[in-house]
Amino acid sequence: VQLQASGGGLVQAGDSLRLSCAASGRTFNRDLRGWFRQAPGKEREFVAAISRTGTTTYYSDSVKGRFTISRDNGKKTVDLQLNSLKPEDTAIYYCAADLNAILSAGPTYASTQENYEYWGQGTQVTVSS
Repeated sequence: VQLQASGGGLVQAGDSLRLSCAASGRTFNRDLRGWFRQAPGKEREFVAAISRTGTTTYYSDSVKGRFTISRDNGKKTVDLQLNSLKPEDTAIYYCAADLNAILSAGPTYASTQENYEYWGQGTQVTVSS
């Protein structure tokens, strides 16, 4: 049971990136998948999450309208499209999976790190001004 995050890099403000979270394990098509980030000297924070069917998405206020989360259950991947990047988006981005979430988990549940049992290793996103 593993999560592998990829797609990070160094970009300029206003640019875009696409992060991908690949999962291994036969139960991962039933998970709530989330993205979190941790900037230097700051606590890890919620970014976005998507229900196991892909029909419900959740976003933090700081990324709403700029980031888009999506999933392909056939490939067991969840992507995070990052548009209009800002220097304050610089962080290590982690994907995480919760195999116990109900379909209608709600935003409070989806944004709570402690609900996620599995975590990827993180991918660095650096946005220069």
